[in-house]
Amino acid sequence: MNDQQSGSTTSTLFDYAPAPESRSVVDIAPSYGLFIDGEFREAAGGKVFTTHSPADEEVLSEVAYGQADDVDAAVRAARAAFETWSALPGTERSKHLFRIARIVQERSRELAVLETLDNGKPIRETRDADLPLVAAHFFYYAGWADKLSYAGCGPDPRPLGVAAQVVPWNFPLLMLAWKIAPALAAGNTVVLKPAETTPLSALFFADICRQAGLPSGVVNIVTGDGATGAALVGHPDVHKVAFTGSTAVGKEIARTVAGTDKRLTLELGGKGANIVFEDAPLDQAVEGIVGGIFFNQGQVCCAGSRLLVQESVHDEVLDALKRRLRTLRVGDPLDKNTDVGAINSAEQLARITELAEAGEAEGAERWSPPCELPERGHWFAPTVFTGVGQAHRIAQEEIFGPVLSVLTFRTPEEAVAKANNTPYGLSAGIWTEKGSRILKLANQLRAGVVWANTFNKFDPTSPFGGYKESGYGREGGRHGLEAYLEHA
Repeated sequence: MNDQQSGSTTSTLFDYAPAPESRSVVDIAPSYGLFIDGEFREAAGGKVFTTHSPADEEVLSEVAYGQADDVDAAVRAARAAFETWSALPGTERSKHLFRIARIVQERSRELAVLETLDNGKPIRETRDADLPLVAAHFFYYAGWADKLSYAGCGPDPRPLGVAAQVVPWNFPLLMLAWKIAPALAAGNTVVLKPAETTPLSALFFADICRQAGLPSGVVNIVTGDGATGAALVGHPDVHKVAFTGSTAVGKEIARTVAGTDKRLTLELGGKGANIVFEDAPLDQAVEGIVGGIFFNQGQVCCAGSRLLVQESVHDEVLDALKRRLRTLRVGDPLDKNTDVGAINSAEQLARITELAEAGEAEGAERWSPPCELPERGHWFAPTVFTGVGQAHRIAQEEIFGPVLSVLTFRTPEEAVAKANNTPYGLSAGIWTEKGSRILKLANQLRAGVVWANTFNKFDPTSPFGGYKESGYGREGGRHGLEAYLEHA
């Protein structure tokens, strides 16, 4: 073992040998087309783009760049398939969803490696968190497909039609599952546009749809960039738009949809507060703080990016937090010992860097544990800012990276006021031994999800969504079906 000295604090670390997951379990083709009407095809304009591994900038594959003509073809395929798919008994749609869930489980190791290569997140996260939740969502909504009359949308709810779905790069396959599973269970058909930096898992999912015997045209996948997504959202034959991503793009989509009869749900940015009281189980809270902000390199819309800690335990919590951060391992995402992987893109890394520099310029104190960052790829060390004021940009803007801003409070009222002092309202965490305090604060916090003595816990039966600039509508649970159904 090594003894690593930092100031007056000594922490003992194990030297772990590298434990890389094999890349051979996934076979990435040199190029991929668009998935329309059950078949892969080239883009109408013949344009392509490349997708890279964030960890080493290696080109993974060449992908078709879909444009307006391709979007139109996908929507027409979805409209044609809707008549048959929506007319199927719920039990038959359920069988397809159940098959998809089982195939996801069977191919979970392959998909986990693929997601890590394309996204940059550690393999133990894709393997132990993302993929089990993907399968769980398809299993859950398979159970709803023949019970829609009990979903709270009337005795005979009907599907809307074609759902346009645009998903982000931070949880490519999981966000796909959040959207496609309830849409199909309700009897809708889908055109999905994955993020341009992480298209591969969606294209592999297209193959899963064929493997599961899903009828042609029920799920269509059009890859491309923001212009592709805009063409899909604005298509006149789309009945429902679901978007997860940045607040800025969400506002653009809302303006596009305004004045039409399209249904819209938006799951946007966040600036979640993790509130730690003096009576909290502090060791447990520190683990929750670390998981809340450094899971997936902080590239999580509901990340606990603001730590609100009661003044009386501020020093104790910060000392424990810094000791814990010295044990984090930053590096190869395919290594099973890695805790913090690569930032998804050079553009996102530049955004994180710019906001971190703004934090220093505004007077906050910056600290990172000693760690060597790889020379190639996109990397950012876990970072903690203390002495943060509420007006600082790092306390107000979504950084979407491994950066924690620490503020203090004295009373529960002050904690609530500071937690709500943000344009966002997606998530919050409360750490205390008093159940009555948890219930009282949870009702006062303007956040779509509030965790008690834990953070970043998800379940397909539980709805998720936000307030204010974090969007509107809910995904997950029975509530996730409502956005895809209309009253008869």
